[in-house]
Amino acid sequence: MKVIFSVVVVLLILFILSQRAFGQKRYTTIEIEAPQLKTNKKIWMYLPLNYEKSTKKYPVIYMHDAQNLFDAKTSYAGEWKVDETLDSLKIDVIVVGIEHGNDKRMDELTPFKNEKYGGGNADAYLEFIVSTLKPHIDLKYRTKPKAKHTTIFGSSLGGLVSFYATLKYPETFGNAGIFSPSFWFTNDIYEYAKTAKKSKAKFYFLCGDSESEDMVSDMERMTKLLTENHCNYKKLTQQVVVKDGRHNEKMWSEQFGNAVLWLLK
Repeated sequence: MKVIFSVVVVLLILFILSQRAFGQKRYTTIEIEAPQLKTNKKIWMYLPLNYEKSTKKYPVIYMHDAQNLFDAKTSYAGEWKVDETLDSLKIDVIVVGIEHGNDKRMDELTPFKNEKYGGGNADAYLEFIVSTLKPHIDLKYRTKPKAKHTTIFGSSLGGLVSFYATLKYPETFGNAGIFSPSFWFTNDIYEYAKTAKKSKAKFYFLCGDSESEDMVSDMERMTKLLTENHCNYKKLTQQVVVKDGRHNEKMWSEQFGNAVLWLLK
């Protein structure tokens, strides 16, 4: 009887430990100086499950609003579950999450000023990513540094700046995940897209049909503009409208895996 009791206790302990391990977040954080923004930036790093046991190099996804990507405790309204999703799908990719600047978030993630809300400091933010952060990541980690293996990804204002970044730096970003993009912020983004250089970048656009009234039409206007002005964008652009989808982390989390699979295939 004592033996049976001991076995049960051991199995119970192992079960508890396994549950803890299963729910454990798989990310680390580092801090890096951002001279372009005159501050330091906290960076959240996700590495593939087999990273330590292999010698291979991996594609990289740069994501905004790192506070919302991995941990519900730091998120604004729920997390994206980036680590759980990538682990479950067995996608070999490195994720570099960049914390937003809190009250400076709007400045960092908007390329042009809005008459009412201001903003417009995305050039400095992207210069930090391109000239400081990416070289550091490529030096410290086993990455595939070419544009075709480098994705930039975000939602809302993060979707806006990801789109802009891919047009401005086609030699750096070969893929973009653009969820619920805030194209409403300024009409200048449409004018910029008209004059952008042709590239081989892949764009994954997504929004919900229950978001703001103009969200779907704004997204369709942009994808139509890209197709008309850059013929090669048509086959490199995916556009998804989620039925009953709302402007929140829940929708973005549920759709993240599909977007990554399409962008990296």
